[in-house]
Amino acid sequence: MSLDPRPSTLDLSIPRHDWTLTEVEALFARPFMDLVFEAATVHRRWFDPSEVQTSQLLSIKTGGCAENCGYCSQSAAFDTGLKAEKLMDATAVIAEAMAAKAGGASRFCMGAAWRELKDRDTPKLATMIAGVKALGLETCATLGMLTADQARQLKDAGLDYYNHNLDTGPDYYADVVTTRTYQDRLDTLEHVRSAGMKTCCGGIVGMGESRRDRAGLLHALATLPEHPDSLPVNALVPVSGTPLGDRVKREGEIDPIEFVRTVAVARLVCPRAMVRLSAGREGMSAEMQALCFLAGANSIFVGGRLLTTSNPGEDADAALFALLDLRPMALASP
Repeated sequence: MSLDPRPSTLDLSIPRHDWTLTEVEALFARPFMDLVFEAATVHRRWFDPSEVQTSQLLSIKTGGCAENCGYCSQSAAFDTGLKAEKLMDATAVIAEAMAAKAGGASRFCMGAAWRELKDRDTPKLATMIAGVKALGLETCATLGMLTADQARQLKDAGLDYYNHNLDTGPDYYADVVTTRTYQDRLDTLEHVRSAGMKTCCGGIVGMGESRRDRAGLLHALATLPEHPDSLPVNALVPVSGTPLGDRVKREGEIDPIEFVRTVAVARLVCPRAMVRLSAGREGMSAEMQALCFLAGANSIFVGGRLLTTSNPGEDADAALFALLDLRPMALASP
């Protein structure tokens, strides 16, 4: 079955796991005004459109990653001028989490530039996670690939969410990274789900991929056994020295309206997910962000830095929220 580009009689607010790639491509092809209206309608079925979930991200181990992801400043395969650092001490991470909470974040995300988690690092991570959890924050981590046993250990330590992005659609994946497979990513997500943790899984757009590749990414997410609880949509921040960053600097970044289309389709195919405006937000105008929120985005990263790239500061986000009459989403009761 293919979707008519006109408003559908189907109730798109009901989550589905049987989307076809043709159907997702048809959503992208809808008239822009119709697409955003439909996405906004679905968004209101599940969420208060005036509330935005706020997360803060900290790089707890920077640089020196063995992966060759073509967008990443932290890959050891590329000369980006980034200095590799060791894993932070738990006390320093917990102090950063305290500051994030004071700044209004409700979730604290810890990212390490690893291909996969090593068992020797798990006890130190467990201490970090437990300490952040004790502050009353939701906890999230992105540490590379996990085994089933490692996922269970992180869950036992108090980890609520695990981030492991698919990055792009399966057909474009080999143009982005060759040091791990698409199935490797899917396997880690399965370990996370089986351990009882929530998944944070999305991708990056604006890496030179086609619209079909963006549809492929969202189709892959929408046909997982469980939709991602958080679905980050990253706009590539081009870093000099990375193959994809250099390519985008030559060829140009993704069109803003196409980015909004991607957010709207993400909302339609994963209607109950927190759709997050992630990397690249500093380069977005207030008007573009407003369109993204209208199209169903309801989560952002706060704080002036993500892993290695800049992000709007607290004052800028406070001004944006005031301009758009938005408010931070309250932390859910345990």
